[in-house]
Amino acid sequence: MTAETSATWRMALSVSVATGAYGVSFGALAVAAGLDVWQAMVLSLLMYTGGSQFAFVGALAGGGLPATGAAMLVGLRNAVYVMQVNSWFHPLWAQRILMAHFTTDESTAVAAAQPDQRLRRLGFWVTGAGVFALWNAMTLVGALLGNLLGDPKAWGLDGAALAAFCGLLWPRLVARDAVATAIAAAAVTVVLVPVFPAGLPILAAVVVGGGATLLQRRRTARRDQSSRDEGAR
Repeated sequence: MTAETSATWRMALSVSVATGAYGVSFGALAVAAGLDVWQAMVLSLLMYTGGSQFAFVGALAGGGLPATGAAMLVGLRNAVYVMQVNSWFHPLWAQRILMAHFTTDESTAVAAAQPDQRLRRLGFWVTGAGVFALWNAMTLVGALLGNLLGDPKAWGLDGAALAAFCGLLWPRLVARDAVATAIAAAAVTVVLVPVFPAGLPILAAVVVGGGATLLQRRRTARRDQSSRDEGAR
C-alpha cells in the first residue's frame, strides 16, 4: 500500500467514525419526537441524508407536510453532489443506485480532496460505505438507549462531525478566490440561521458558492480568451 493510498484510507475512516457516531443523536431525537425504533431505522437506511433526517424529526411537531417539506429542502443539495460524482466516475447503470445512495457531504468531500482518479474513487467508496454502516449502527444505539444517553451534544458528537468536515475543507482553501467564496457562503449561513427554517441557510450558501464559482470561471475564460487574442496579433 502506497503512502497516498494509506492517507486516503485514514482520511476516509476518520471521517466515517466522526460522522457515523453522530447517528446516536439522530436515533435519540427521532424516538423523542415520537417515532418508533424501526421508523428511525427506516429513515437512516432509506432516506440516509443526515441533514434531512434531522430536519424531518425537528419539524414533526409542525405536522407531516412541514416535516416533509423541510426534509426535501435540505436534501436538494445531494442532487448537486450526485451530478459532481457522476462527472467524476461515469458509473455504469448497475452502480448508479448504490453510488447515489452513498453520495453525501462527507463522501463527496473526501473524494474531492484526493489527487487522482484512483484515490478519488477509493475515498468515495470507503467513506460512503463507512458512514452508511456506522450511521445506521449508531442510529439503532441512540433509538434503543434514548433518554439514557442524555443530550447528545454534551458528548461533543455534533462538534466532531463538523470538525471532520472543516478538516477536509481547510487544506483546499489556498487560492484567494476559494477563500473569498468560503467566507461569503459562511457569512450568508450565519446571518440566515437565526431567522430561516432548518436547511434554507445551507441552500442559500450553496447558491452563493455556486454563483461565485460561475463568475470566477467566466472571468478566467475571458482572461484566457484575451490572452489568446493578444498572442494571435
